Amino acid sequence: MRWWMRHEARQSERRAPIVPEDARRLIDAGFDLVVETSTRRAFPAREYAAAGCRVVPPGSWTKAPPEDWVLGLGEPPAEPWPLRHRHVFFGHAYRGRPAGAALLERFAAGGGELLDLEHLVDGKGTRLAAFGYWAGYAGAALAVLHRAGLLTLPVAPLTRPELEERLRLCRRSARAGRAVSGGAVSVLVTGADGRCGRGARDALAAADVDTTGWGPRDTTPLPRGRLLAHDVLIHAIGPDHPVPPFLTRADLSVPGRRLSLLCDISCDLGSPFDAVPVYDRLTDWDRPVRRLPGTGRPLDVIAIDNLATLLPVESSRDFSAALTPHLLALATGTTSGQEPWERSQNAFRRATAARAARRVA
Repeated sequence: MRWWMRHEARQSERRAPIVPEDARRLIDAGFDLVVETSTRRAFPAREYAAAGCRVVPPGSWTKAPPEDWVLGLGEPPAEPWPLRHRHVFFGHAYRGRPAGAALLERFAAGGGELLDLEHLVDGKGTRLAAFGYWAGYAGAALAVLHRAGLLTLPVAPLTRPELEERLRLCRRSARAGRAVSGGAVSVLVTGADGRCGRGARDALAAADVDTTGWGPRDTTPLPRGRLLAHDVLIHAIGPDHPVPPFLTRADLSVPGRRLSLLCDISCDLGSPFDAVPVYDRLTDWDRPVRRLPGTGRPLDVIAIDNLATLLPVESSRDFSAALTPHLLALATGTTSGQEPWERSQNAFRRATAARAARRVA
């Protein structure tokens, strides 16, 4: 079984789905792992070569035999448009996002197949390999740095110790601010017990920020007034079905609104799953914070859809450690190991069948 780990097309992406130490595990198990070079990836090509991988130039996967597998994180580059291989990456193609339909068109044109990592789940629907913890950690850290006036632009990748040192600076700044103003910033984390929520709470704890965490019981029904009474909302919920919005444009005109910063970890913009439909475009690493116009009291938004790449080494190592056993199980063909991949495959086939039915109708 030959796998190609491709260079990521996205300019801001620093992560890798498989890190060199896990590449060695795959090689030792009989994998033929080909790795494309990347000047942006946090792990240099020489480390993959030392692990036994064949290293090739970016874009080489496009010439691979059709039976080969292609592994990545985000969507492949726009060319070639038809996708003829079996791909494994985060496609986000089934949540109603505008780009999802175009991605399915590419697979239809090439006859390939997507095993979306978003749908590599266990029998309870829990993702088996995810970046959620680090996305939550990074998003909350950005929110704290912005509030403290310590967010430097453009934002560059960091290690966890480097980021934690910046959060400690925020802690000292916050203490000084409380001494002057007599108050503390209040932060609300929705989805506080999930992966993203746990990461967010850990970052906030590192900065010594007062935090309230809400789970499902706290939001049914939603206490909207209490939500608006916080300074910062870290939205860390990625629902698997449409839900009533947590925050709307009408809420931004409520008298006495204290909320002034939204960090949306889920980034379901344009999707029926979007629970904070108050902004119309994502932010990025060059401009991570955007102030919404026409809201009376200012509301700043952080909505970066690859937050975990702020901490590329730690997040990649965690993700790779979780994914590698499932790649090994896929190769050995064990029944239990196949089940998560079958769920992902079935999700793709249902989506393509629904797309074909809509075309006929």
